[in-house]
Amino acid sequence: MSKLVRFLSIKTGLSELDVERIINRAPDTYKSYPIPKRNGKGERIISQPAREVKVLQRVLVERLHDLPIHDAAMAYRKGVSIRSNALKHSQNGPIRKYDFQSFFPSIKGSDWEHYCLQHQIFSDPSDVARSVNLLFHRAARGHILRLAIGAPASPWLSNVLLYEFDDSVSRAVAKDRVTYTRYADDLTFSAPRTGHLTVVDGIVRRTISEIDSPRLKLNEAKTTVATKKYRRVVTGLILSDNGEVSIGRDKKRLVRAQVHHALENSVGEKNANKLLGYIAHVRSVEPSFYYKLLAHYGEDFEARVRMKSASVEPSI
Repeated sequence: MSKLVRFLSIKTGLSELDVERIINRAPDTYKSYPIPKRNGKGERIISQPAREVKVLQRVLVERLHDLPIHDAAMAYRKGVSIRSNALKHSQNGPIRKYDFQSFFPSIKGSDWEHYCLQHQIFSDPSDVARSVNLLFHRAARGHILRLAIGAPASPWLSNVLLYEFDDSVSRAVAKDRVTYTRYADDLTFSAPRTGHLTVVDGIVRRTISEIDSPRLKLNEAKTTVATKKYRRVVTGLILSDNGEVSIGRDKKRLVRAQVHHALENSVGEKNANKLLGYIAHVRSVEPSFYYKLLAHYGEDFEARVRMKSASVEPSI
């Protein structure tokens, strides 16, 4: 009997027969829907598996949580945030950024199978096949199993499977005093001076061509270079010339205006919650600006926004 099936059965309370049935059907249980991309250009397809598949994925990820993830991988890790990513580059000067094209769908079930066999993750080869079925998605009218945007295991898997890439790139660029981080599909390089970054392009492209699994491709349209003369943005945050990380002057101005408006007018519960959510983001990204809001509007301003919006919500 499969050790993987037995383990999942014990952890979930499901029968081994039910676990086997869920795994067999897993790639075809996904529901897909489009959402707008953050930049407003185009849509992103989100694919979420059935509830029972999510449960088994989470249990398996917890079982394999100690598989190595490189320090350069800054997304999907507990205690690491977009601010952590930006801070890695805040003391440097120029930055160079790349973006992977169709990142999650580029990672295939065969990549995980290759990794499992190479690192002997499962003692039974048939459990390798079962884990591929459990963790990967088969799109409509497709036959290749791919990583889905929206599955619980996908973020963790992407970091595990890119360890070799992250390690190779980090070691190579460090020789030229270049700092490298990867936030999901966003690759950022920074250095004391522009000259240090001249080696980066060749290293990135050579590493992509040399690593057999996964096979990744750059989105050439998103390759950018910025120096201190221009606005340097890392995962949506501004790197200031004094080495700080900021949401930027324009967003600060907008937040102040929205807080003032919410305290003086009816904005409704939905808009108030959206504003309060962004304020929580501000607090984690740029605490000094959050404390300025407290000093200006009072330490209870968030509670006042919440109470006021709830009290004036129009009845239906």
